[in-house]
Amino acid sequence: MHITRPVFLDLWRIKLPIPAFVSILHRVSGVLMILAIPVAAVLFDRALSGPEGFALAAALFDSWFIKAALALMIWSLLHHLIAGIRFLVLDLGLGLDRPVARATAWTALIAALAALVAVIALGGTFR
Repeated sequence: MHITRPVFLDLWRIKLPIPAFVSILHRVSGVLMILAIPVAAVLFDRALSGPEGFALAAALFDSWFIKAALALMIWSLLHHLIAGIRFLVLDLGLGLDRPVARATAWTALIAALAALVAVIALGGTFR
């Protein structure tokens, strides 16, 4: 009698294809946006509470840590949008071939990063 044992998968050793990586990042970006909602609500409430609350909320954005978190949230929004459009197109049956799927996955990654750089360059938040 042969007993089958559970197989341990070392997820750090598995080489994922780029479409799988984009899919995972799409889910991570969605979770980041959901987690940002209560933080944004508290900051919004604090900013509307009065001049002192607004000054406190505005002062938070002078920290490099908050600027990095804001850049992460902007990337999260942009990546989720671009990858979501890619997935909608895939759901229509377009771009399912392996080379096209890889190309669109790379395009989604690069477009989200390029859009993040454009937002940072054009916006005054990070100065």
